[in-house]
Amino acid sequence: MINVTKPFTPPLSDLTKYLEKIHDRAWLTNNGPLVRELTERLEDYLGVKNLLLTANGTLALQVAYKALDVNQQAITSPFTFIATASAMKWQGIEPLFADIDSKTLCLCPTEVEKSITEKTEAVVPVHVYGNACDVRKFEELSIRNNLPIIYDASHTFGVQYEGESILNWGDASTLSFHATKLFHTVEGGGIVFKDRDTYERAERMLNFGLGGPQDDINSLGINAKMSEVHAAYGLCVLDSMEQIFESRERILIAYREGLSGVVTYPEWSESTSNNYAYAPILLDSEAQCIQVLNELKEVGVIARRYFYPSLNTVSEFKDTGQSVCRKAEHAAKRAVCLPIYPSLSQEDVQKIIGAVKLGCER
Repeated sequence: MINVTKPFTPPLSDLTKYLEKIHDRAWLTNNGPLVRELTERLEDYLGVKNLLLTANGTLALQVAYKALDVNQQAITSPFTFIATASAMKWQGIEPLFADIDSKTLCLCPTEVEKSITEKTEAVVPVHVYGNACDVRKFEELSIRNNLPIIYDASHTFGVQYEGESILNWGDASTLSFHATKLFHTVEGGGIVFKDRDTYERAERMLNFGLGGPQDDINSLGINAKMSEVHAAYGLCVLDSMEQIFESRERILIAYREGLSGVVTYPEWSESTSNNYAYAPILLDSEAQCIQVLNELKEVGVIARRYFYPSLNTVSEFKDTGQSVCRKAEHAAKRAVCLPIYPSLSQEDVQKIIGAVKLGCER
């Protein structure tokens, strides 16, 4: 069986060296030396400051919402993984969906501006598949409406916009380091804050609200800390990033060559690098999408409908009076992500290409 993704596993001998240090120190969590090392190395690698590591990407979103005082309502994309919106609702924030750009599949700034209400306290765009949103227009929108921009940047590890990290845009950018991601710590996440004061407030929040030399309780908090074991795994994966990028690039190029003229793709934003985190294709219709998925399944390949369904159609969110988001709904019916991971063989890539072609012909 070929799954849509397979976690990268570093050499066991490298991981063992870190685990032995953890075992000898008996310092397993609470901002240990490996968490601090991973933070410093990631800030340097990604070209960011004010990076806060968390236990997972969903908690990263929740802490970011809380740190930026989002309590009532936030506008986001319906074409995303459910965690973007469910993390809001879990905290009592109403997710309000605006439609996407039909070419890039990212949240449309114009649609967002039309959707702003008196309760809106933030905008949460998603860099879909690592494809940068129109960050300049969102910055202008933020200034005009005095609204913070919190980017769900879960797909953007290593992505550059105009030669600098995409994570430096907005008031905060959240990351997921789940095992299925390009870079991972098995479970984990992170937040990059623009403002140091907000970073420090969030830092206290993820440690139960404790802070100061006496660990005073000075804010409402939660336990969202990354452990030393997860940091160790991340340090090992980080050492292999160039190999990971190169392997995934080869697979994506093979798909593009093999499926030329057969499928279409999201339009990549100008001045944005590709980190090869996903291999999305767009089919002509939902019927063709289902046919392609069936053909892939026949040859033992599990692809995924990322992202389906459009979240504005999900019953859990309908009580917030969601409007129709036709472009997002249309994209959700036609989008498929093909398998992409470093150990995927070229033989399997050609098998996948053949099944997609067969599904499109029927």
